[in-house]
Amino acid sequence: MFKKIALLVSLSAMAAGSALAQVKWDLPSAYPATNFHTENLVQFAKDVDTATSGKLKITVHPGASLFKAQEIKRAVQSNQAQLGEVLLANLANEWQIYGADGLPFLADSYDEAAKLWKVQKPMIEKKLGEQGMSVLYSVPWPPQGLYSKKPINSGADLKGYKWRAYSPATARMAELLGAQPVTVQAAEVSQAFATGVADSMMSSGSTGWDAKLHETVKQWYDLQAWLPKNAVIVNKAAFDALDAPTKAAVLKAAADAEVRGFAASKKANGETLDKLKGGGMQILQPSAALKADMKKIGDTMIKEWLEKAGPEGKQMLDAFQK
Repeated sequence: MFKKIALLVSLSAMAAGSALAQVKWDLPSAYPATNFHTENLVQFAKDVDTATSGKLKITVHPGASLFKAQEIKRAVQSNQAQLGEVLLANLANEWQIYGADGLPFLADSYDEAAKLWKVQKPMIEKKLGEQGMSVLYSVPWPPQGLYSKKPINSGADLKGYKWRAYSPATARMAELLGAQPVTVQAAEVSQAFATGVADSMMSSGSTGWDAKLHETVKQWYDLQAWLPKNAVIVNKAAFDALDAPTKAAVLKAAADAEVRGFAASKKANGETLDKLKGGGMQILQPSAALKADMKKIGDTMIKEWLEKAGPEGKQMLDAFQK
């Protein structure tokens, strides 16, 4: 009898030890569960779970369900969430380097986006390190185009339009076009266009499909203006508290997620534009006048960015343009 009791006590202690050994992390995202970025996050979490035999459990919270987009970086910094997905261009007012991939026509292809990240990443890693965080991986959105409820032939046609802005750069673009910038996070895009809060924006086919914009918007112009990136950041203290094999598993899963994410972005670009077209949206090439007007605004914004970013910005831009 005593042996049985001793065995039960021993097993209970082992179970308790196992429970204590398991680490649980939260990973908030601003985007829907069906978005390719979120699907990539879920696969990343599964890869970590598998590689650590369940020792580290990461729960993905999509659709701004845990924190809104603008709250995620602060939540990770304060360890309210151990991981988080942020749109780097959203952080440009804090530090200009974050917003480099939101500059129109600076990096306007997947190859250019990868090249920009190569020079951006060490600088971002240093900045986040000063704030108690680290970057795990980054994935670009598909090339940005123009959504409009009415046909657009030139930049002048957008004057007075209610323009959905999701970053300082998109708000500045609206101002230069004479449009009215309206801040709308990804989870609210569908409602904003349906209710008339917004009637134009620069964004990808992926965002448009997430928001079912083909139901309210009939034009998308393929400007391929820039490819903004999402980055997955981690609280440094939380990461440092992991044992060496678990740290290695997280870093390996992150590297795989970056490669997988680039491929998923390219795939999503074609698929979502096809779906929008099937839903009745016209997928159009911009007129020469519209393209020229947007390029002129891009040149102005890059010049303004360099003035704000100072020597750091020039160093990054010079390295990118080599």
